[in-house]
Amino acid sequence: MSTDPATRVHVTIVLPCYNEQDHVVDEVERICKAMDNSGKTYELLAVDDCSSDATLERLEEAAPRFPHMRIMRFQHNSGAGTVRRIGSQQARGDIVVWTDADMSYPNERIPELVEILDTEPGVAQVVGARRTEEGTHKLLRVPAKWFIRKIAERLTNSKIPDLNSGLRAFRREIARPYLRLLPPGFSCVTTITIAFLSNQHPVQYVPIDYAKRAGKSKFRFTKDAYRYILQVLRMVMYFNPLKVLMPLALWLIVIGLLKGVFDMVVHFGYFANNTIMIFVTGLIIASMALLADLIVRSRGDV
Repeated sequence: MSTDPATRVHVTIVLPCYNEQDHVVDEVERICKAMDNSGKTYELLAVDDCSSDATLERLEEAAPRFPHMRIMRFQHNSGAGTVRRIGSQQARGDIVVWTDADMSYPNERIPELVEILDTEPGVAQVVGARRTEEGTHKLLRVPAKWFIRKIAERLTNSKIPDLNSGLRAFRREIARPYLRLLPPGFSCVTTITIAFLSNQHPVQYVPIDYAKRAGKSKFRFTKDAYRYILQVLRMVMYFNPLKVLMPLALWLIVIGLLKGVFDMVVHFGYFANNTIMIFVTGLIIASMALLADLIVRSRGDV
């Protein structure tokens, strides 16, 4: 395949590769076979994120067999989010697909996700929603993900079967303004989901099977779960701060008013210090929420 940047294809598949030497070629073969059979023009952008094993060498050895594969090499480890952001920015396709190289996602179904975007113009993103959770720390991971997903659903007013699936296809032009918001780690998939939902870009979910990953997981439960929660709140604050701040403000104002009535009944003519503090705090947060909303609406990118 020509490496001329002007070369256009229909689909770009961004494949982050970090220490996947034992199975990366098998994954590339599975993806290319499915795309070749689909008849859609594509490129597979395999990005080596400064692997410490022979991942890059395996990709370079296999390159002659896969003419649609383009290899990028990072000089230092930057994280899956950075790989996906840069890969999406350099994509030549109108549709961008994200997936992983660990054999966990059914990448043979990538053409099916692309076909939905081709046949349904109103859909902006298609996500492979996993039926099961096969990751590490399963007993902790499942309830934590459920809790984070429920927060995201509440804040975006959307049903989200899978908030952080690594298999998804989306329209590049719609995603372009949000790529700069992607964090370097795993929560980039959460970010792109919330960015689309917060801006009324329809997201469709397709149930998929999820296999136990090959190789060693890079997920760290405590650190990554904390980052997921922060990223959900950060993204909703970025697009709709009233959703985060105003409920808290209203609760504090109502509690302050009720406490004030109680103080008037029990101690006529006297308001306790905590009553005043609660009420004033609610007013301050409400003012911050309105100011943040004004900034968001004047920004021009939502």
